[in-house]
Amino acid sequence: KDYQEKLFAQFQLSERVPKGNFYRRLNEVVDLDFLYGLTRSYYGSSGQKSIDPVVFFKLCLVGYLENIISDRQLIQHSSMRLDILYFLGYDIDEELPWHSTISRTRQLYPEPVFEEVFTKVLSMCVERGMVSGHTQAIDSAPVKANASMDSLELKVPKEDLETHLHQIRHISSMDKKKLR
Repeated sequence: KDYQEKLFAQFQLSERVPKGNFYRRLNEVVDLDFLYGLTRSYYGSSGQKSIDPVVFFKLCLVGYLENIISDRQLIQHSSMRLDILYFLGYDIDEELPWHSTISRTRQLYPEPVFEEVFTKVLSMCVERGMVSGHTQAIDSAPVKANASMDSLELKVPKEDLETHLHQIRHISSMDKKKLR
């Protein structure tokens, strides 16, 4: 078959993304409008308009779900997937933000903003039945250790997640000071 591009086409993204598609369902479950209030203080009122905070955090979520760590690759991947474009609120003829804008915006927000967004999105998904389970796991960066494999044992935190995270951050900040 010879491919002939149409000059005009009638196309609705919402008709092309199946009802059961993960990103379509996620879009229905996750209401990120709370981000406008949460991030308002990090944006100026003049100058060139920046990336919408909802789009930024949705892109971060896509990167996590698709296991993409490169902002350049994330934008390229997202621009090719109809379901992700629908999730982000972009049409097929709209340009996604530049990859460098994603990097700069990530540096704009402090860690507590990311934690609050993660916690709220996770609770929304749990409330709507998209996530279930009884165990929480925290991903971290690998660190070289000098330990005997025979001495390793499973450690389960006795305190709640917030207390545990606070202690880990304190230890991490002490380690960073030692490295300086």
